[in-house]
Amino acid sequence: MTKVKFLMLMHEKLAGLPRDEVEERLTFYCEMIDDRIEEGLTEEEAVAAVGSVEEISAQITSELSPEKKPEKKEQESDKQKLKAWGIVLLAVGSPVWFSLLVAAIAVVLSLYACLWVVVASLWAVFASLVCSAVGVFAGSVGFILAGHTLSGIAMIGAGFICAGLSIFLFYGCKAAAMGTVVLTKKIVLWIKRSFVKKEGAL
Repeated sequence: MTKVKFLMLMHEKLAGLPRDEVEERLTFYCEMIDDRIEEGLTEEEAVAAVGSVEEISAQITSELSPEKKPEKKEQESDKQKLKAWGIVLLAVGSPVWFSLLVAAIAVVLSLYACLWVVVASLWAVFASLVCSAVGVFAGSVGFILAGHTLSGIAMIGAGFICAGLSIFLFYGCKAAAMGTVVLTKKIVLWIKRSFVKKEGAL
C-alpha cells in the first residue's frame, strides 16, 4: 500500500472526528512513514511497518477524550445555557408570575367553594321542604279538628306538593353532591400526577 492510499483510507476512517485532530494524526503518520523510508525501507514496507489502517483508526477513536468531541459538549452547553436562562427568567419575573399564580389559585378555590355552597343550598331547600310538608300536614289536622275542613284539605294538598318536591329535590341534591365529590377526586388525582411527573423529571 502506498503512503497516499494509506493516508486517504485513514482520513475516511476518521471522518467523524474533529478536523484538527484528524490533520494532526495524518501528519504524525505521514512523518512516521517518511522517517522509515529514510531509514532504508521501501514505501510499501514503511506503510506496512506502521500498522493497519483499521487498528490505528480504532485506537485513535478510543483514545480521543470526551472534551475533544465538540458535538456533545456543545449540546450540553446549550442545555446548561437554557437552564440558566430559565432560572434567570423565573427569578426576574417572580413578582409577576407569583402574583398571577396566587390570583389564579384564589379564583379556582373560590369557584370550588361556590360549588359546595350551591350543593349546601340545595340540601337546605330540601330540608325546608321536608319541614314544610310535616308542618303543613300537622296544621291541616288542627284545621280539620277545628271545623275548617276545606282549609284543612287545602293544607293537605299543599303538604303533598311540598313532599313531592322534596323527593325530586333529594335526587337532585344527591346527584350534585356525588358529582362534586367525583370532581374533587379528579382534581386531587391530577395534582398528584403533576407532582409525580415533576419529581420524575428532576
